[in-house]
Amino acid sequence: MAYSKAGMRAVDKYVKENYSRLNIKIPKAQKAAVEAHAQRKGESVNGLVNALLRADMGLSEAEWKKGEAEEPSENALDI
Repeated sequence: MAYSKAGMRAVDKYVKENYSRLNIKIPKAQKAAVEAHAQRKGESVNGLVNALLRADMGLSEAEWKKGEAEEPSENALDI
C-alpha cells in the first residue's frame, strides 16, 4: 500500500505528539539473539521491551498507555 506525503506527515505528527523515544544499548553480539527472541514471541523488539517494562512496573496495558505510572522513589533500586 502506498502512502501519500500528507498521510506520512499525519502519522509523524501523531507519533511526535503521543510517544517518546528511548535509546537503549546492548552488546553487538546480542542484537540478533534479541531480535530472534522477540520474533519467537510474536513481538517486535519495541513491543517486547514495552511488555517487559509494563510487567516489571506492574501496569496494565491501559495504565501504560495512559501514563499512569508513578515516578520511582529516590530509594528505588536500579536494575
